[in-house]
Amino acid sequence: MHKIYATTYLRLLLYLVILGMVSLVQSQEIKIFTTSDFDLNGPVKSCLVSTKYGKEAYDFNRQGMLTKSVTRYNDTDYDVTYYKYEGVELIEKRFENYRNDVFDSSTSYANFYVIDTIPVRKVTEKIITYDKEFLDRYEYLYNADGILVKIIRTNNDGNDETLIEYTDYKGEQTQTNSLNGTILKSVRNSTKIAKNKSQQRIVLTKKFLEGEPHTASEEIFNSEEKLISETRFIQDPKKKQFAPNEVISYEYDERGMLIKSISKLGKVVDIKEFIYQFDKGDEGNWIKEIITPENSYTTRKISYYEAEASKVEENE
Repeated sequence: MHKIYATTYLRLLLYLVILGMVSLVQSQEIKIFTTSDFDLNGPVKSCLVSTKYGKEAYDFNRQGMLTKSVTRYNDTDYDVTYYKYEGVELIEKRFENYRNDVFDSSTSYANFYVIDTIPVRKVTEKIITYDKEFLDRYEYLYNADGILVKIIRTNNDGNDETLIEYTDYKGEQTQTNSLNGTILKSVRNSTKIAKNKSQQRIVLTKKFLEGEPHTASEEIFNSEEKLISETRFIQDPKKKQFAPNEVISYEYDERGMLIKSISKLGKVVDIKEFIYQFDKGDEGNWIKEIITPENSYTTRKISYYEAEASKVEENE
């Protein structure tokens, strides 16, 4: 299945923080987005995505890292996010909100990152509005192996501590996130051998509400790391256990492109097929995706970096 345009989701979360509507209790390691997160291959310079809901524009540097994203709702309402790096580290991110073509400083904000590696890695994130109002401070703490184990959030309401624990039992690895001692989420990774003798990876994610099981999902990936099956569960209050609610299967062509999905929700079966057009014949990146039977489509306009000129050898 295609990787979602995650910047929009992240932007929404942080925007809600500004409005004071939610708490980022399920914080996770800072993510640097690259072309691969947007289903893009090769030296992509920019990508403009158009749907009936609006447009998303993405700019990338030569290393494939996202440097700018624009979410445009209409001609005058849009959001812009800038990403600044130092080497491979994200050091600054700025979100700017424009409505009626006017910049709104009260709902625009900046994230600043400071990286320390002695004695172990620690990343400090500070979030402030363009009106110089302090919002949040996060400390991301890692162990000696460079694995995130703790997140400390500080704001005007006090401190929150998220612990991330890892266990390994009979070949199954489980990650458990807890906020101030209350479990938030657990993710279990395991493997199995399929009927065709190939190895599959299984990810079971459970989410909790006030420490009680709430929802769950099981994802199965093939040996090429393509999602081939997804089962979504809901908590059955009578049986006090998870019950399957929806099962989705995915099919791919020889290129690894998603061509079909089958969703079963109760007695309802929803089948979708995906058709693509590419910018270099059957090679390169897709520039149009059509989903049948509803015949909805997404188009992408992609530009590429030109090959860098070969370096001239210095005269001896």
